[in-house]
Parts: sequence; structure tokens; C-alpha cells
Amino acid sequence: MIKSAIKEKCFTFPRELAQAIGDAKTVLDVGCGSSSPLALLNQRYAHTVGVDGFAPSLEESKAHCIHDEYVQADLLDIDSIFEPHAFDCVLSIDVIEHFEKPAALELIEKMECLARKRVVIMTPNGFLPQEEHSGNIYQRHLSGWSVEEFRAMGYRIVGINGWKWLRGEFAAPRFRPHKLTNALSRLSQLVVRNRPEYAFHLLCIKNVVAEEKIH
Repeated sequence: MIKSAIKEKCFTFPRELAQAIGDAKTVLDVGCGSSSPLALLNQRYAHTVGVDGFAPSLEESKAHCIHDEYVQADLLDIDSIFEPHAFDCVLSIDVIEHFEKPAALELIEKMECLARKRVVIMTPNGFLPQEEHSGNIYQRHLSGWSVEEFRAMGYRIVGINGWKWLRGEFAAPRFRPHKLTNALSRLSQLVVRNRPEYAFHLLCIKNVVAEEKIH
């Protein structure tokens, strides 16, 4: 019982993601890849759409029936594919770091225009080197992001995946033995959740409805 309680406290990503998406019934997953984290959630949404530029990833996701609908497209074209405010939530997990910063900021702006309620973005904390792999040229990292940058854009931030220095490329444990490093990373989640500047990942949430009311 104690072990399961600790695991629930430390492995928080699915729960944090579900809370971030909140009461959304329709979700656009921008850069959905082959294994969207939506598949980790117990929630079932009325309609989800996955968009990605790499056809093999879309085909793999289709095989697992993760989304209701799929679109292969350049992510920077999403505003020409979907109407403004077409989805309750627009989600993008581990995507913006694959763009140069000006293009990533353009993508974020377009995501905010497509959302009715909120935008949820997850990205590594700071620049994390990563090269292309599996034949996917889009996997290379081109930019890094900070807590301050997202707060300046009006996002609330939750620290994810434990202390940042315990993980490296592809979020794999940085030190041996990997099982011990992984366990320490999960335990450190208890600390970094509310101190995202020390976390490996930044989970950033912006309530666009609230923004509209403020202005």
C-alpha cells in the first residue's frame, strides 16, 4: 500500500496532463507523433484530432486508434486547416523544441487562436540536445525554453519528470545504475512540481477563455 501510494505521488504526468486538459471535450494534438500521451489517460474525449508532418508516425498512431481523426500537414499550417476556436483544448507535447524559436512562437500563437478554452504545451526545461532518429528529420531539437518565457506569455507552469539533471536525451536516466536514477527522478518530482525551474520538463497551461475576459 505504501509503495503504491509513493508511486501515485511520484509518477504524476498522466494525472497532471488530465488536469491540464480539464473539462475539454474536443482536443487537437499538434505534433501527435506515434504514441500520443493522450493514450495514457483514463479520460475519453468526444473528439480528438492528431496532426503530424511525419507519415510513418501517423500510421503507427492510427494502428493504435489513439485519435478519432488524423491530418498529415506542416504544423505551421494548422491555422489554414482548422477554424479559429475549433477545439476546446489544443495540446502539444515535446514539439516546440523541434522548431527555431521564431517559428515556435508562431506555432504557439496559432495554437492559441485555435483553442476555445486552453492551450497545453510540454517542453524540456532549457535546451536539450537531440539529433534526428528513426528516419524522422523532425526529431532534432532546435530551441530551448525557460519558465520565465512561458510565464511572460501568460502560462501557468508545472514541473514534470523530476530534477532536470537526472535525465538526458529522450528523457532517459543520465546516470548508472539507471533504475536508481529513475527512482531518484521520480522521488524528486515531489519537489520540482511547484518549482518548475528545477524540473526536467515544463508543463505549461494557458486558459484562453480567461485571457479573453481579462481583455
